[in-house]
Amino acid sequence: MDNEFTSTAFYTKLKEDRQLVGVKCKDCGHLSPEPRPMCPQCHGFNMEWHQFSGKAKLSTFTCISIVPVTMAAKGYGRNNPYCTGIVTLEEGPQISAMINGVDGTNPQGIETGMDLVLDPDHLDEVTPSLAFKPA
Repeated sequence: MDNEFTSTAFYTKLKEDRQLVGVKCKDCGHLSPEPRPMCPQCHGFNMEWHQFSGKAKLSTFTCISIVPVTMAAKGYGRNNPYCTGIVTLEEGPQISAMINGVDGTNPQGIETGMDLVLDPDHLDEVTPSLAFKPA
């Protein structure tokens, strides 16, 4: 079993390479955008890093105006909501992510199915999070 498939390693690779990586099972081929040492499909431990294209489509979203302290420190709140959602990667898997570059005060202007791309500029040291923006 390889202990390198951790969230710390995931965010380090995301920050350094500015590319979305996940894992691929070498036994059954299952792809996961979340780092994990064990395959959720076949339960094997023969995993390797897999680079995703960074392209996705917005599957669903919500805009949040009652925010946690960490997001308030970044300027989000009642008058500046942030959006988060589930994105479907070009390769098929889905993952939860921030949705940047959209108007959280006007969610009617945000469309499910819209094309997104990875937004690696959103990372910071305090609260790293995966983010996408309109393509």
